[in-house]
Amino acid sequence: MTDYKRVLVTAALPYANGPIHIGHLAGCYIPADIYVRYQRAQKRDVIFVGGSDEHGVPITIRAMKEGVSPQEIVDKYHELIKHSFQQMGISFDIYSRTTSPVHHKTASDFFKKLYDDGIFEEKETEQYYDEKTHTFLADRYITGTCPVCGNDGAYGDQCEKCGSSLSPDQLINPRSTLSDAIPVKRKTKHWYFPLQKYEDFLRKWILEGHTEWKNNVYGQCKSWLDNGLQSRAMTRDSNWGIKVPLPDAEGKVLYVWFDAPIGYISATKELTDKWADYWCKEDTKLVHFIGKDNIVFHCIIFPAMLKAHGNFVLPDNVPANEFLNIEGDKVSTSRNWAVWVHEYIKDFPGCEDVLRYVLCANAPENKDNDFTWKDFQDRNNNELAAIFGNFVNRTFVLMHKLCGGKVPKLHTDILDDLDRQLIADIEAAKAKVENALEGFRFRDALYEVIDLSRKGNKYMQEKEPWQVVKKVAENPEAQKSIDNCLHLCLQLTANLAILINPFLPATAKKMLHMMKVVDRILDWENAGKINLLSVGYALRAPEILFRKIEDAEIQAQIEKLRAGSVAAEAAQKVAVATPVSSTPAVKPVIQYDDFAKLDLRTGTIVAAEKVEKADKLLKLEIDLGFEKRTIVSGIAQHYDPATIVGKRVVVVANLAPRKMRGIESNGMILMAEDADGSLQFIASDKEVQNGSIVS
Repeated sequence: MTDYKRVLVTAALPYANGPIHIGHLAGCYIPADIYVRYQRAQKRDVIFVGGSDEHGVPITIRAMKEGVSPQEIVDKYHELIKHSFQQMGISFDIYSRTTSPVHHKTASDFFKKLYDDGIFEEKETEQYYDEKTHTFLADRYITGTCPVCGNDGAYGDQCEKCGSSLSPDQLINPRSTLSDAIPVKRKTKHWYFPLQKYEDFLRKWILEGHTEWKNNVYGQCKSWLDNGLQSRAMTRDSNWGIKVPLPDAEGKVLYVWFDAPIGYISATKELTDKWADYWCKEDTKLVHFIGKDNIVFHCIIFPAMLKAHGNFVLPDNVPANEFLNIEGDKVSTSRNWAVWVHEYIKDFPGCEDVLRYVLCANAPENKDNDFTWKDFQDRNNNELAAIFGNFVNRTFVLMHKLCGGKVPKLHTDILDDLDRQLIADIEAAKAKVENALEGFRFRDALYEVIDLSRKGNKYMQEKEPWQVVKKVAENPEAQKSIDNCLHLCLQLTANLAILINPFLPATAKKMLHMMKVVDRILDWENAGKINLLSVGYALRAPEILFRKIEDAEIQAQIEKLRAGSVAAEAAQKVAVATPVSSTPAVKPVIQYDDFAKLDLRTGTIVAAEKVEKADKLLKLEIDLGFEKRTIVSGIAQHYDPATIVGKRVVVVANLAPRKMRGIESNGMILMAEDADGSLQFIASDKEVQNGSIVS
């Protein structure tokens, strides 16, 4: 640690397509916050950067489901996510977003630098295309039957029912989620980053230079490198995202995993004009906190991008966590099998630190772990309340009862073995917690803090000041034993506030209030000392740090989880049975001159009849004012010929003639298609002379 002048900590950018759940917190945000709060207590130069990832397919899918624009989606969920983090005490120095102008410029400039340096490979490949909406389909825009489990609602990249990773080519009966059409393959051009050219660099940097990384991270990186790296597309066909800054890239945006990690850089730019000190100076310690599903992006792709660009520091560590399951099942947002943070805050007001504690004590640091509501209750009632909170409360109650509400004197002349052992435990705890935090072993660090409070309870139980006080009347010297016990317990309480602060900041703040001391006492240099509270200093009455959580509250949460999942699965079945029609994507951009070539005229249908042996066609006679035209139109399944005579219409008058079923059609009438597939005539509400130009 002494080799670094500053510490830069990032936490993965969550997709702004929905609220965050406790799996997100356990995966990276609580570990990152604990680490940052510890670094601040050490008085180190540290900044904590985060933000919302607001581009990519999950955003557009959510927008499609809610019937709003992608911008409305990210605005809504960015604020919800940001507020949830604030409520949970996640202390970002900046929480930005990838739709910010600073980010758009930073990501565009980064891409252009690599392009100008000749880094990218330009390739034309075949990708799935929806002919009905004129859209290239990302994997998540394709659904079909899973070849592994038979789930009819599998996506082109994954089946959320069985967890299998898939490709669109593997799906049985693939369909477009945009229109329910069968997708076809079409050629499209993209720019690829040649990861294979950085394989030797990555192998030396990670496999030789970072053997201290967590086994899950190191192992996954080694597996990727041993299997050989391939070029990866850094652009996508989409109308939502950061536009590719090249003249021949119409309808192309930056790949979200090219754009998103650059968000760490752009957020730092927003935070400070000294951003380059944190990103470009070798004496910076850069640490990425992520979940295991993001390892390849933060350990392989982003470092290779930084290396190709030049001038940037590389991550010193990437302490990724595994996944947190809930009640024995994988978290699934589509099945609503999740504990949502904003709902937890409403259901358990004032208990934010309890969730922080449980998610850290049960963190999936080395393997997937399981969150259960019963374990949540047990840890609160039997550990936080019965051990930590109980020790602090007993200390304050007895101090007020037996020492007049003031810090008693420590009589060094009568210290016994129990006293000296507690002093040794207090002094040793600092190093134990510190070593665990420096090694990203947050569960171990938290255990040491709780264990210190457990030792405090044991010490008090053996000292029994409530029994000793009965002897004071006969032997005034007995008060010294009481003073020593409570003096050391109060100094231990002050130490607990320092040590617990990175984990449970709201709890530490309550303890400072009770002790009537300022935040400065939380500086790490004060840990391990037994002179933090001055003799004779009056302290406030105790506050209950952790309330008991009742069985009924836990049962309500279990029922809520199950009911939400049942409702979500029922909704999914309805959606599969009756695909929701969505607004088709806008067709490729045209110039005004292209539009000006069209001659649109108003007219009136004066005759209509069905075309023989053609179920869909009607033969129409249209009065255009200056002449009458015969037009064949595919609207027979929508309209009875007798009901449309006299209808005003808009006609493409200069469309080249075309024979249909032996009838020459001279034009086309314009129709609008509703969400249910029905067709409507386009015409003015007011009487307009036939042959009028539509412009």
